[in-house]
Amino acid sequence: MYDRYAGLIFDMDGTILDTEPTHRQAWREVLGRYDMRFDEQAVVALNGSPTWRIAQAIIALNSARLDPHLLAREKTDAVKAMLLDTVRPLPLIEVVKAWHGRRPMAVGTGSERAVAEALLKHLGLRELFSAVVTADDVENHKPAPDTFLLCAERMGIAPERCVVFEDADFGLQAARRAGMDAVDVRLL
Repeated sequence: MYDRYAGLIFDMDGTILDTEPTHRQAWREVLGRYDMRFDEQAVVALNGSPTWRIAQAIIALNSARLDPHLLAREKTDAVKAMLLDTVRPLPLIEVVKAWHGRRPMAVGTGSERAVAEALLKHLGLRELFSAVVTADDVENHKPAPDTFLLCAERMGIAPERCVVFEDADFGLQAARRAGMDAVDVRLL
């Protein structure tokens, strides 16, 4: 089905790994320290964004006076403490395994490098990917195309010869802006 592509790019959170419940729990834990709440639908709409951008939106919704980067760091620390025990691969990981060794593959995620690398290594998946591009690697995050363009560059493949697997609207927009085909895994 994906024979026509020279490279496959996968979002991580919600696409190949079931991290969303852990992320939501971490937000609840951290925001509880500040008597803040978050609108789950608003946060879901920001899926694919770096954590500091989500923190910025939550701070605005709560009319709080906090540094979004510090709040994001607290949330990332909470996630790291929980993730290795709670995250499992999603069914799309079978596509990754089926194409391993047949095409270069990359992960393009809005997560921080420390979290992404720890998860992929813990689950024995890191060696399946020739590149992992994280929020730490790009200045402009999804829906900007930078994450996926850097994935293509690191795989040594022209963007138009890549397909992106995504579960978030920002990620699908980023793939299209990069000139790549996109598969909305929510529809699979």
